[in-house]
Amino acid sequence: MTLHTVTIEDDGSSYRCSDSQTLLEGMESLGKKGIPVGCRGGGCGVCKVQVISGTYTKRVMSREHISESEEAQGCVLACRVRPTNATTLRVIGKMKKNVCRAVEPSDVHCSST
Repeated sequence: MTLHTVTIEDDGSSYRCSDSQTLLEGMESLGKKGIPVGCRGGGCGVCKVQVISGTYTKRVMSREHISESEEAQGCVLACRVRPTNATTLRVIGKMKKNVCRAVEPSDVHCSST
């Protein structure tokens, strides 16, 4: 098991995430109250993030929540992705208000719905 540092660009917080954990599982270790967690299987779209840098392995993304063009821009569901090295991400969509409180809107190119 290898640990990787995952940085949330929006607020500068970071956490350690093993290559056996999803980005969402690691994010929960931050202990922030109110991180919305839905189905944990890619069906609800609540955990949408944009990977800015780093590499990862992924499972199939629901096209209902992540289009092919969004995925090409690094948008993924955090419950479907495991980091393989240090990763920087932006939180978008439904999780943003709870994970990144009092943060200015970022210039994200993925839709947030």
